[in-house]
Amino acid sequence: MHSDDKVIITCAVTGAIHTPSMSPFLPVTPEEIAEAAVGAAQAGAAIIHLHARDPNTGKPDQTPEAFGRFLPRIKQATDAVVNLTTGGAPYMTVEERVKPAATFKPEVASLNMGSMNFGLFPMLRRFKEFKHDWERKALEDSRDLVFRNTFKDIEYVLRTLGDAGTRFEFECYDTSHLYNLANVLERGLVRPPLFVQTVFGILGGIGSHPEDVLHMKRTADRLFGRDSTSDCRDGRGRGGQCARGT
Repeated sequence: MHSDDKVIITCAVTGAIHTPSMSPFLPVTPEEIAEAAVGAAQAGAAIIHLHARDPNTGKPDQTPEAFGRFLPRIKQATDAVVNLTTGGAPYMTVEERVKPAATFKPEVASLNMGSMNFGLFPMLRRFKEFKHDWERKALEDSRDLVFRNTFKDIEYVLRTLGDAGTRFEFECYDTSHLYNLANVLERGLVRPPLFVQTVFGILGGIGSHPEDVLHMKRTADRLFGRDSTSDCRDGRGRGGQCARGT
């Protein structure tokens, strides 16, 4: 990467994969999420990717009310672009997952580009003790979990949010998801330039080897052109965008 190349940094401050027992630093309450988001923006993040959690248990919460408890403070305290998840948590329906973005009409919303096994159970080898009953169960249940994002689901999110002017961060966990994105682009359901997040290391998706990263980048460049896509997460030095967080 040349020194004059511009890089957009995204920070996902809490996500939905990790559970509260895994780290005392995981933002859970609205105050913690807002503080982490403002801090990330002050540190240089241009985009804040936001999930919400139950403040008592830390369980992912995809209700608009949960997002409404921290969004005003973030918008008042920063000029960062707000990116609301429509991924929510893998066990939620697409109707649940789209509600916060449909309510608040953010500049950007994430959009998962394909169904996949979503295995989080390997983390049980690292973490043995949990504060809340739901944590171990959520990890165990991922042995039999398909994160559903059918073409109908993808079209539903595009239709629900597109008319409000929301742009999309297309989350691609494998090369097949890039081809799914190429399909909706060819059908005229999305327009370039495309904002693509390539995600690595989830059991059920592509691995995290450097060759996997390069393969995703090469595939995206071939399908969409080098000037029409922004590569991200673990793509430092290989594209124009870098995501950090949970």
